[in-house]
Amino acid sequence: MELTEQLTFDEPDREDLYNYVERHGRVTEAEVRRGLNLDPSAFGHHLTVLRRQGYVRKVGDELQIAHTVDEQEEHAVDGDTVTVRTAEEADRESLVSVVDSVASEGSYIEAETVAAALDYDEAVIRHNDVMSRLFFVGEVGDDVVGWVHLDLPEAEKLAHTAQLTVGLRPDYRGEGIGRLLLDRGVRWAREHGYEKLYNSVPSSNERAVSFLEDHGWEIEAVREDHYRIDDEYVDEVMMAVDPRAVGD
Repeated sequence: MELTEQLTFDEPDREDLYNYVERHGRVTEAEVRRGLNLDPSAFGHHLTVLRRQGYVRKVGDELQIAHTVDEQEEHAVDGDTVTVRTAEEADRESLVSVVDSVASEGSYIEAETVAAALDYDEAVIRHNDVMSRLFFVGEVGDDVVGWVHLDLPEAEKLAHTAQLTVGLRPDYRGEGIGRLLLDRGVRWAREHGYEKLYNSVPSSNERAVSFLEDHGWEIEAVREDHYRIDDEYVDEVMMAVDPRAVGD
């Protein structure tokens, strides 16, 4: 199932089952059946249909939504092998850690928003009638060191746009890993028909502004005194790019 795919259900219980799994990220069959108070026979039938339709899959002894997993990419960066791949539910703890590490610097407000969403949600990947979300992670060895995240509006009038955030642990910056992650997110958006990506940063984060400009993003607007950081008012720099207009 693509995260851009419209969800359709012909049974209310089937929709409830999908939504329960989607909301919880990873959950056992017994937990879903108890949570929805479904008859075992009906539960088994609905689950079979959802798995056949490609909405739900089983990983080990847990159920997850069955989103498309893109092929992982490997890159040589300063003697290290950097793997860029679709994030999975099993990555939640390490992903939360790296997003929190960037958000704690206080210079990337959108990262703080992503961190708050991950802290609140039980799921990494979301796809429902209101919102969809995916992450790609960058790994060095077994360590997740960065991410690129796309928030995908379900509202028809905004369905051609997405909000992108990208972040990297401080000790891995300046090596080109951030570019690999940004390029992966932009490429995914381009391949799935998106026409505009947005990202906003405080004007005081000159490094982030320059990084995005170097990769084809433009300043679309500035909201004066939008943030208050350390008791000082700071402008918000609203940046955008048309993913169709920039290459890999």
